[in-house]
Amino acid sequence: MRTAGDLVARMELSRNMRLDEAKRYVADKLGVTPIDLSDPCIMRDLREELDIGVVTALPRASRGIQSKLKIEEVLGIKINCCEAHRNRMKR
Repeated sequence: MRTAGDLVARMELSRNMRLDEAKRYVADKLGVTPIDLSDPCIMRDLREELDIGVVTALPRASRGIQSKLKIEEVLGIKINCCEAHRNRMKR
């Protein structure tokens, strides 16, 4: 969560993307260059702005499932635990 490795890995696993392809996809969705994905300063600011989770907790910032729900929106993917959470909330 310091940079974008978790987001890139998620795309590699969920969409069977190769590393370069996953980096390009995430960078496009976040509006940065693939090189920016590994810059902790740029990514910290961007993660705070998009509210998709940071390492150190911030007041009123999303954490846990809230962050994952926002990651789903930003990357345009489905995350299993988010689906399970929505199903539990319907009960």
